Amino acid sequence: MEILQKPILTEKASALTEKANRFTFQVDHRANKLQIKKAIEQMYGVTIVALNTMVVQGKAKTRNTKAGLVTGRSPKYKKAIVTLKDGETIDYYANI
Repeated sequence: MEILQKPILTEKASALTEKANRFTFQVDHRANKLQIKKAIEQMYGVTIVALNTMVVQGKAKTRNTKAGLVTGRSPKYKKAIVTLKDGETIDYYANI
């Protein structure tokens, strides 16, 4: 099971990073907080002070096509917000 799927790079997540040294990741929905913490600490070599997780529900999407109105949903996912020790940071592009 690949625990860390990708970092979330939105305006809101960037504001959290700048203000509170908090980084946001999309993680496997079966992973618990201990597994997420261990995976981030191993991959980036940082010390985690706090970890919050949440399940983001998918939004309903509709679009008009030649065939008519098409409806669907974007997938739900689990999000982890990580608070790091003061002075530490994560470079998302270092481990590509």
